[in-house]
Amino acid sequence: MEIAVGRGIQMLAHCSSFPFTVKNRDRTSFTRSNCGWLVKKGSGSAPSQVVRAQNRPTWLPGLDPPPYLDGTLAGDFGFDPLGLGEDPESLKWYVQAELVHARFAMAGVAGILATDLLRVTGISNLPVWYEAGATKFSFASTRTLIIVQLLLMGFVETKRYMDFRTPGSQAKEGSFFGLEASLEGLEPGYPGGPLLNPLGLAKDIKNAHEWRLKEIKNGRLAMVAILGIFVQGNVTHVGPIDNLIQHLSNPWHTTIIQTVFGSKS
Repeated sequence: MEIAVGRGIQMLAHCSSFPFTVKNRDRTSFTRSNCGWLVKKGSGSAPSQVVRAQNRPTWLPGLDPPPYLDGTLAGDFGFDPLGLGEDPESLKWYVQAELVHARFAMAGVAGILATDLLRVTGISNLPVWYEAGATKFSFASTRTLIIVQLLLMGFVETKRYMDFRTPGSQAKEGSFFGLEASLEGLEPGYPGGPLLNPLGLAKDIKNAHEWRLKEIKNGRLAMVAILGIFVQGNVTHVGPIDNLIQHLSNPWHTTIIQTVFGSKS
């Protein structure tokens, strides 16, 4: 077994209770310690050369992840083909941007599917999702609704940005109409308290690795799903529940391939 130490690749092996010896091309002997480190023979308890393996899943099996993606971020599988996260400050911003987009996508997919199900079953007379924005309401004009939405969304996003720039600044007393204790921000991107975390999940956000991983995985799936819903609506001009019913009624002939090629002819 040869170890390439020239590239500076760190390799971490699994811990085991049995020792073994490996040699590289320079005939330098290494032995494995009980904690799984490869230690140069004769180096004692404080080895001068330690090789650590990337023992974590990557988006492409066998791929060496970039050094700035060390697996500490939730959902980090070493995917950054354009090298956008090389700058640490930019990486922090991209992490927050992905988190916000993932949450919007999850809310959007849930809202589209729920309203489409109510519409198809006849429980409620709702418009198909891509026509909902043109719906006129009797209680307020479209212009009023847009202005209110801009003000509310602008306020929330400004608060989020300020907390990102200065973590903890928006949790100070008097920064949110006296409701700071009800929000109890955990860290940038993860507000809490009884208003935003009523079930009390992941109160210790720094150690809530499983919850963070589940959230970002579901968020990424939702982003792919919302893109599919957009394309589906543009091609078929019906909602996703209608598309599902059509597919189940004739699964061998009502697929994405037949639908796309049929719309072009």
